[in-house]
Amino acid sequence: MSLTNCRYYEEKFPEVDSYVMVNVKQIAEMGAYVKLLEYDNIDGMILLSELSRRRIRSIQKLIRVGRNEVVVVLRVDKEKGYIDLSKRRVSPDDVVKCEERYNKSKMVHSILRHVAEKTKVPLEDLYKAIGWPLMKKYGHTVDAFKISITNPDVWEGIEFPNDAVRAELTSYIGKRLTPQPTKVRADVEVTCFGYEGIDAVKDALRAAEARNTPETPIKVKLVSPPLYVLTSQCLEKNQGLKVLEDAIEDIRESITKAGGQCEVKMAPKAVTENDDAELQALMEKKARENAEVSGDEDESGSDDEDVAE
Repeated sequence: MSLTNCRYYEEKFPEVDSYVMVNVKQIAEMGAYVKLLEYDNIDGMILLSELSRRRIRSIQKLIRVGRNEVVVVLRVDKEKGYIDLSKRRVSPDDVVKCEERYNKSKMVHSILRHVAEKTKVPLEDLYKAIGWPLMKKYGHTVDAFKISITNPDVWEGIEFPNDAVRAELTSYIGKRLTPQPTKVRADVEVTCFGYEGIDAVKDALRAAEARNTPETPIKVKLVSPPLYVLTSQCLEKNQGLKVLEDAIEDIRESITKAGGQCEVKMAPKAVTENDDAELQALMEKKARENAEVSGDEDESGSDDEDVAE
């Protein structure tokens, strides 16, 4: 039994009509020879007639060596080990579903293989004791792993090979699968040239911050009038984007009533640390420019003149 090799699922062969992920190894006159990635790289073949619904002018354009492909199982000869596959009978929806399942299974495989290497327990033993029982109970092992981060009841009924396996597995799941908050940001220009313009802008920005909650905090920062940045952090990116979209609508509604305008310069989007660094650099640059202007002004200048500028 290999320490780090094993199929992803309890069945040694896929079922007929099931969708599997394969890697193309060789192209021949008969078709394409492939390895079934989820079944410990056992061999399979996509027959030439099953590559495409259209007339095949160039196999190379349809399928390439080294590429992963979603295919459907046509026949399985368990005694001889022959598996016939089809690419042409796979719809775009089938591809999406198979890729999703494959990526989840690959994550489980990566986690269990890490535990096998660390604890020197064969990977198949880990699948038998942990991976496959959780698959049956929770639909997919990765879903069980994610639940276990906050609910250790997941492990009830699971017989770990030893305490070291349990400790390493739970620790590594925490590192790999704990959700990381996504930072989202939007840039808006808020202007109001009425008599109460400054207060109207402040009120509009406060309307956005009023949506602030522990789960979806909203911060408004001034870059340089009239440009402001709205940011939020949450576990679900789409939720964060929706929060900022609603906050911008609150700003627009408030400032419009006062006779002002809100213009979106950058629509809500997920941002990276690099984006944050660029924003920070821009804000520091604007702060230096403002400081230089303030230092050059005549001390007798009034606040009214500053506002007018």
